[in-house]
Amino acid sequence: MSLTESILTGIPGNPLAGLRQADALWQAIRTHALAPSDCVHESSDLLPTIEWDLVVCGGTLGVLIAAALANKGWRVALLERGVLRGRSQEWNISRRELQTFLDLELLTEAELNAAIATEYNPARIAFAGSEPIWVRDVLNVGVDPVALLESLKQTFQRAKGQLFEHTPFTQATVHPNGVTITAGSHQLTTRLVLDAMGHFSPLTQLARQGQRPDAVCLVVGTCAKGYPDNPTGDLIATFTPIRHHCQYFWEAFPARDGRTTYLFTYVDADVRRPSLEWLFEEYFTLLPTYQRVTLESLQVQRALFGFFPCYRNSPLKPKWNRILPAGDSSGGQSPLSFGGFGAMVRHLPRLSQGIEEALQVDGCDRASLALLQPYQPNLSVTWLFQRAMSVGVDQAIPPDQINSLLAAIFRDMAELGDPVLKPFLQDVVQFPALAQTLAKASLSHPTLVLQVLPQVGLPLLADWLRHYLALAGYAALYPLGRWLDGLGDRLSPRQRFAYRRWLEALQYGSGGDYHAE
Repeated sequence: MSLTESILTGIPGNPLAGLRQADALWQAIRTHALAPSDCVHESSDLLPTIEWDLVVCGGTLGVLIAAALANKGWRVALLERGVLRGRSQEWNISRRELQTFLDLELLTEAELNAAIATEYNPARIAFAGSEPIWVRDVLNVGVDPVALLESLKQTFQRAKGQLFEHTPFTQATVHPNGVTITAGSHQLTTRLVLDAMGHFSPLTQLARQGQRPDAVCLVVGTCAKGYPDNPTGDLIATFTPIRHHCQYFWEAFPARDGRTTYLFTYVDADVRRPSLEWLFEEYFTLLPTYQRVTLESLQVQRALFGFFPCYRNSPLKPKWNRILPAGDSSGGQSPLSFGGFGAMVRHLPRLSQGIEEALQVDGCDRASLALLQPYQPNLSVTWLFQRAMSVGVDQAIPPDQINSLLAAIFRDMAELGDPVLKPFLQDVVQFPALAQTLAKASLSHPTLVLQVLPQVGLPLLADWLRHYLALAGYAALYPLGRWLDGLGDRLSPRQRFAYRRWLEALQYGSGGDYHAE
C-alpha cells in the first residue's frame, strides 16, 4: 500500500475515492477524451412570460453575485446541484479585500468577523538556497466558507432571492427575449443566465469545444494537527530543484484545526504528466523535510486536492446571447492562481454593477455581455511568468534555474518596496511596478534573465511584449477615462453602459482597482 493510500484511507469521508475521481477527469483532459455536452439550443420563438431577471447557475461562488443583485431588488434564482454549503478548508484572502462584503451590504461587520476563522502574520517567500523574504497582511486571513456562505445565503433569501438546491443545470434554450433553463425537475425562464459553475461547467466546456487547457496547476495537500507551534505562513516556498520535469512549490499557513500545507506545480496537459495520486505520494515523501516533522506525529484532518485549468483565451467571451460566464467559468483569474475566491471578490463590485446596468438597458446580447468580460492585459502578461515557473516534458534546463530566477526577481521586488511586491502577491500586476522590476532584474541579473529565454521560447516572449505594451496603454488611459467620466451623463443609457464597461476594463486591466492595506 502506498503512503497516499495508507494515510487517506484513515480520513473520514473516503477522500481516496474522490482523489481517484478527480484523476479520472484529469486523465480525460490529458487524453482529449472529455466531450462537451450539447446543452445549449436556440429558438426564434418569444417567451410569453419571463419569471426571473437573473438565474445564477452554481452556488458556491455564484451566491456572491446572486446576493448582490437580489439586494438591489432584481428577481434572482440560484441553482445548486447539491446543498449550498461551504467546504471545511478556509479560503485565504487579505483583510482589505473583505471590505467588499461591507461596501455592497452583503454582510454586517459582525457576520464578517464571525466568518474569519484564522489570521496570521508574517508570511514567508523562500526559494531553495536563498534568504527568505517576509511580508505582512497578504493573504493572511482564513475565511470559513461554511460560515461565509451561510450568511450570504441568508442575505440572498432575505432579499427575496429563491434558492434551488439539489437542482443541477441540464440545458438552456436561448430565445430572443430570454432563456429557458432546465435544471433537475424544474424549468425556469429568465432574462439572463450567469454561469458560475466553475472550470468544468457544461456551458464552458461547450463554449470552448473541448479545447485542452494551455496550462494546469496541480495541487495536493492536507490540514493536520501535530505540527510544532508556528504562527507564520508560507506564501510560496521551494526547497528542491526540478523533479520529474516539475518545480514543486509549497504553501503553508495556520488553520483553525491544525496547519494546512499544499504542494502545487504548473504543468501543461501533456498525456505524460503525472496523476494527482502520484503527486500526493511526492507530497507525503517531502512533507517531513519541508515542515520538519514525522508523518507519524501528524493527525490528518482532511485531504485537499484538485487541478485548475488555464486558457490563454481568457476571460472567456460569451458564445450566446443572454448567457454570461463569470468566475472560474470564464477563466477570469491569473494562471498563477489556484483559488477563484479572491478573484471573484475582487471583481464582485464590477460584475454586480455591470449586470445590473445590462438588465436596465436590456444589454443582454452577446456583444453587450462581452463588455463585462473584457481583455485584461495585467492577466495576460502573467502567462510569461507561469511559463518561466514550469518545465516542458521534453525540456532540459538546469535543475536550479527556476529557483535562482524566482529568488532574484522576488528579492528585487522586495527591495523596490511594498507597492511593487504586495500587489503581485495578490495577483495584481501594475505597469509601473512591473517596469521597475524588469529594469532592476535586467541590470542586476542579465545572465539569469537571458537563460530563461530558451525555456519560455521566442513566440511566447513576442506575445508577452504585446500584452506588456497594452498594459502600459491601459495604465496611461485610465486616468484620462476617469477625467472624462462626467461626459457620461450626456450619453444614451446604452452608450453610458458601454462607456462604463470601457472605463472598468481600463481600471481592472491596469490593476487600478488595487488598494493597499
